[in-house]
Amino acid sequence: MAPYASEDSESGTRRKAVRYAVPVAVVGVAAATIGLVPALADSGDPDLPDITARQLIEKIAKSDTEQLSGTVKISTDLGLPSLGGAAGGALGGGEKEGASSADPQSKLTELASGSHTLRVAADGPDRQKLSVLDDASEYSVIHNGDDVWAYDSKSNEAYHAKQKAGADHGDHAKKAPKGAPATPKELTDAILEAGGDTTSFSVDGTSQVAGRDAYRLQIKPKQSGSTVGAVTVAVDAKTGTPLKFTLTPAGGGAAVVDAGFTKVDFAKPAASTFDFKPAKGMKVTEADERAKAPRHEGTAKPEELKAGRLDDLNVIGKGWTSIAELKLPKEAAGLAAGKGSAEMPADAQKFLDSLGDKVKGKFGSGTVYSTRLVNVLVTEDGKAYAGAVTKSELVKAADAG
Repeated sequence: MAPYASEDSESGTRRKAVRYAVPVAVVGVAAATIGLVPALADSGDPDLPDITARQLIEKIAKSDTEQLSGTVKISTDLGLPSLGGAAGGALGGGEKEGASSADPQSKLTELASGSHTLRVAADGPDRQKLSVLDDASEYSVIHNGDDVWAYDSKSNEAYHAKQKAGADHGDHAKKAPKGAPATPKELTDAILEAGGDTTSFSVDGTSQVAGRDAYRLQIKPKQSGSTVGAVTVAVDAKTGTPLKFTLTPAGGGAAVVDAGFTKVDFAKPAASTFDFKPAKGMKVTEADERAKAPRHEGTAKPEELKAGRLDDLNVIGKGWTSIAELKLPKEAAGLAAGKGSAEMPADAQKFLDSLGDKVKGKFGSGTVYSTRLVNVLVTEDGKAYAGAVTKSELVKAADAG
């Protein structure tokens, strides 16, 4: 099938695509920090009517799924080294006193690697629940109207925040912390937005996901230099809801992200699913109190971090080979470029040095830090270049800059 390139006239439809499908933007504070992923293999290739890539994308856009519940598994392999104690020393700090173990902004970052099992439920834009299941504990984030609750059974702590009910799903996304999209649907939307003439779309057969017949939409970069090989989205043949998302790297090997449902039900979840009341004696941290808590001694003040904020961001190129150029704070640039610090423990500096490769070019010298998907070049003059591109593309961008 000939690839289908997206057109500007359809971008509005795509942004609208399944606006509430799996609205596990589960809480503004937690939404964009996780990827939902299945470990179970697809079963069989169902015989479905032929469909073009254009028709399949339109099917996603027309989907009106607002209610569902299901079981999900997370499996993310960015190729990052084990952080260990040294990393904690190098990357820690800045933590406010009075932090809660139930705070979603810190807790859900644990899902950025490895495999995890989750349960999800959604009933429109104002009620969602996500639970991370462990062998002997459970962590849940619940959004119900004005209230956002997070509960950690291991520490018996809860975190509470207020959120305006009835806000548009897009508003939730804007308020969410930076990070990976939360659901297969959100991952799909992000890829479609990045389409244009840099991307090809095709239908790569059919599959079964969580017992449901699905079409496979394959998305590939047309540009060379990207670390992304292909993205495959399994789309429910009946509802148009994305059920599974798989991102494979250009370098081959296992998927970087394999995201989707192992069980899914499109019936309305029981109202009690989204109820939460702290038990007597449970420690509850209020978001407003957390924001006012003092920082640890030695933590940089916001005004001290002015350099390196998004105001200084410059995007080079477009599509899959876009590279973000950012000027870093002086101290951060020195550490990242391998210059070290008199105050940094030797083991922490050794850890940082082990992560990067030294490179040189017209720009001077610097260090490239790599994952299986994203590479970052930090130059000794304090600039950072980052993108889902090869090391050589980063060096070219730095030379041009």
